[in-house]
Amino acid sequence: MSAATVDLGQYFDYLCTARATLLGWVGSQPAEAYTRSFPFGMGSIRATLLHTAAAQWGYTERLEGREYRMADNPFAVDKLPELEPFVAAWSALNPRTRRALSDLGDGSRRIEYTSPEFDPPRRFRATAGGLAAQLLFHEVHHRAQVMAMLRRLGVAAENLDYSMLMFERLD
Repeated sequence: MSAATVDLGQYFDYLCTARATLLGWVGSQPAEAYTRSFPFGMGSIRATLLHTAAAQWGYTERLEGREYRMADNPFAVDKLPELEPFVAAWSALNPRTRRALSDLGDGSRRIEYTSPEFDPPRRFRATAGGLAAQLLFHEVHHRAQVMAMLRRLGVAAENLDYSMLMFERLD
């Protein structure tokens, strides 16, 4: 790997590290906290986490060159209503996503896709690098919403910053 080449998989590793802490906080709460309504994010911790995992799955599919249907989404509330099976399913997706990011190739490669999340479905054109960036940044956006929900529940959900989790401390 040349000095100018960056393995995007290492940034995904950070997401997984921060996510493990976040999911630990969520799992330490009473079961009703998972589905409690909030006036922001996707409306609940469960809905926000399912949406985030579904997006990771969808962007991974696109990076691998596949179109998909919403019926194929493994991260729907009717398929994974409880926290534990959801966490296991999301964790099982991670090696595939990391591989797609590490094997991205030409980041300027054009990708066209249909987004079935809209009614009617919409067509988009992006670059492989743009899809990878969206996959990474999208989770950070929604993780912040879940952290705010947790704070409203009294959890001191803080310090998931990249430098805090991934930089080597020398003193």
